[in-house]
Amino acid sequence: MDESPPSSALSGLNGLDAILQHRSRLGALVLLSTAENMSFSRLKNLLDETDGNLGAQLRKLEEAGYLSAKKEFVDRKPVTWYSMTKAGRAALSAHLRAMESLIKTVKS
Repeated sequence: MDESPPSSALSGLNGLDAILQHRSRLGALVLLSTAENMSFSRLKNLLDETDGNLGAQLRKLEEAGYLSAKKEFVDRKPVTWYSMTKAGRAALSAHLRAMESLIKTVKS
């Protein structure tokens, strides 16, 4: 009996981006893929996150080069706007392709 996993399963697993395996980080990139930019407060509401947790997760995405942040003042209040970078779009696309590959392997 062959106990080795199919190569497509290994390929799918290896294609997953470790940074995007956290719900908030993946969710932020998925949301940003549908908009030019979003404010921190909008992302926080949509992802149902606390300030501290979302801030930490967005910082990891920023450090990875997957998104950029722009700070400004609106009505004398600080607002941070996030947008996905080209590298972020590529990473999200590759991660979703790897997930799709895994789903196809399991369905087979």
